[in-house]
Amino acid sequence: MTLRLATTNDIDALVDLGRRSFVAKFGDLYAEADLDLFLAQSHVPEKIARELADPDMTVAVIETDGTLAAFCKFAHVSTMPRHSDAQRPAEVKQLYADPDVQGRGLGTRLMIWAIEQARGLGADELQLSVYAHNPDAHRFYARFGMVKIADITFQVGNHIDPEIMMAVRL
Repeated sequence: MTLRLATTNDIDALVDLGRRSFVAKFGDLYAEADLDLFLAQSHVPEKIARELADPDMTVAVIETDGTLAAFCKFAHVSTMPRHSDAQRPAEVKQLYADPDVQGRGLGTRLMIWAIEQARGLGADELQLSVYAHNPDAHRFYARFGMVKIADITFQVGNHIDPEIMMAVRL
């Protein structure tokens, strides 16, 4: 298992893993048109290329046996709505693992990486959003000291999901 920064050579694998992970976990929640629209906006090579080129974002990947198994998109400056008094919040944008390898510690390794990145940048809080009806994810993030700080929403196509914003002070 190797954790490294993503490169442009990873774009197709990031698109594939992002799509597969999202559909495996949430695909049955949405009308096909909403899911297709979301995937066409969020998990496409052009968007991943922009993120990799963005100096305010770092993307880490974990490879197992030469295959991309998980990734974390880390925003140096949070884009979340203001729901705390943090002065320099950073954000986990996405943390995805291949559905076939979930439960093997990849997410934990990436969360530890993200927290280290945030601290290294002088962030005073790490924030993220998570689907409101995903108790497994809530428990996972709580292991890192994250707590709910607000109810927010997330758009998938034309569908609006309830989300919660979680954060941990650094």
